[in-house]
Amino acid sequence: MPICQNRSVIITGAGGGLGRAYALAFAAEGAKVLVNDINLPAAEAVVAEIRAAGGQAIANNGDITHYAAAGEIVRQAIEAFGDLHVLVNNAGICRDRMFASLTESDWDAVMAVHLKGHFCLASHAVKHWREQSKGGAQVKARIINTSSGAGLQGSIGQSNYAAAKGGIASLTLVQAAELARYGITANALAPAARTGMTEDVFADVMKKPEDGFDYFAPENVAPLVVWLGSEESQQVTGRMFEVEGGKLSIADGWRRGPEFDKGARFAPAELGGVVQQLLAEAVPAQKVYGS
Repeated sequence: MPICQNRSVIITGAGGGLGRAYALAFAAEGAKVLVNDINLPAAEAVVAEIRAAGGQAIANNGDITHYAAAGEIVRQAIEAFGDLHVLVNNAGICRDRMFASLTESDWDAVMAVHLKGHFCLASHAVKHWREQSKGGAQVKARIINTSSGAGLQGSIGQSNYAAAKGGIASLTLVQAAELARYGITANALAPAARTGMTEDVFADVMKKPEDGFDYFAPENVAPLVVWLGSEESQQVTGRMFEVEGGKLSIADGWRRGPEFDKGARFAPAELGGVVQQLLAEAVPAQKVYGS
């Protein structure tokens, strides 16, 4: 039996790239899919693919950065499919510049689509699921967020994007801790794949090979997303999965490292030696991308 039979899913940014791959994969596993994309013809094309294969899907171009519009997206999915079980926050944009050249509009646009977009839809979905849970229903709901290696290690020329993706990683931890009581899990992805956002910067590295395994195909990420959206993943929450080609790993997040306790207040002049000792004992951080 397909692992997402009769589950309903909202996927943002699903008109192409990773989102399209997720939508097709969910539908192939029996899910009913709301395909959201700011480009309505692109969303409708994905819906047509799903329907041609015998699946159920509807298109939507609601603005995920507008709170009321996000509520309408959730309402449409519930009205069309009878319920909502999975939210995949995938939509994203880049406004890459070195920090010294970054404009306020560059910052605001990226924060709006990534961080606020993740909040708006999840807020409405969680209110729906919480109401179900308080009414006695057994909820098995899923939030699947999208972070990035840039959010985990930083990335030269992407301070706005990295900050937003780092915020999404932290958001996921808090969602997982707070929402488990309602039957809601929250996990995040840091995928490496060929998409509209990567084609300009990594076009040569990520180009499709003439034959053999397509390492950066977005379809390589989709199976994990579908599994996380299924009922089988109920015990997995608060995790960050890195996916690339055929590789899958769980990111090891910030945790307290080496410690020195004086037992009293430090004098500023004392701290140089203490910091050097702690740095010598600490596991080195991964390098910022591009450095």
